[in-house]
Amino acid sequence: MDKIPLRILGQAKSDSTPEHFIIILEDGKESRRLPIVIGPYEAQAIAIGLEGISVGRPMTHDLLKNTIAAFQGELKEVVIDRIEEGVFHARLQCEDASRQQFSIDARSSDAIAMAVRFDCPIYTYEPVLSEAALPAEDTEIIYEGDAPEPAPSQPDPNRPLHEYSKQELETFLERALEREDYESAAKLRDTINNKSNN
Repeated sequence: MDKIPLRILGQAKSDSTPEHFIIILEDGKESRRLPIVIGPYEAQAIAIGLEGISVGRPMTHDLLKNTIAAFQGELKEVVIDRIEEGVFHARLQCEDASRQQFSIDARSSDAIAMAVRFDCPIYTYEPVLSEAALPAEDTEIIYEGDAPEPAPSQPDPNRPLHEYSKQELETFLERALEREDYESAAKLRDTINNKSNN
């Protein structure tokens, strides 16, 4: 299965759960974005790695990097390889001093934090993007005939998402992407997928 390269687009604070963050990864063609919910520690670890900030004493991910380097090993790449029950899983593809390749199972957030420290590529597979990615570009809606009354830009917070039609949900999804509200977009995407599968 072909690997698809990803780059870190940025991080955003979660509106509904303030203690969480969302990291947004974008595919190499800049056509799809993969939002992954992560904890505050992992968000901080990724930000520190991206900015190259010195924190004095090594944090956990720095310690792991230093340990791998001390044994003359190397992290070659990170692969976000699957989703199980809504949870992203990743693997660290490593190489030891004798150039033997081996793989380590990891949380996606930890894998990304390691990737930024080793400056190694991040990949995924098409099934992961097909299930969880959102379109990067805004989709233009073309109406035929008379234009309808403007639809609300987002769902009523007091009304469950599953009560809306698929067309309404798709409109909300487009508006959320325009606002770069990736957390709401991910929830809308999941509801649309559930409606399509039922």
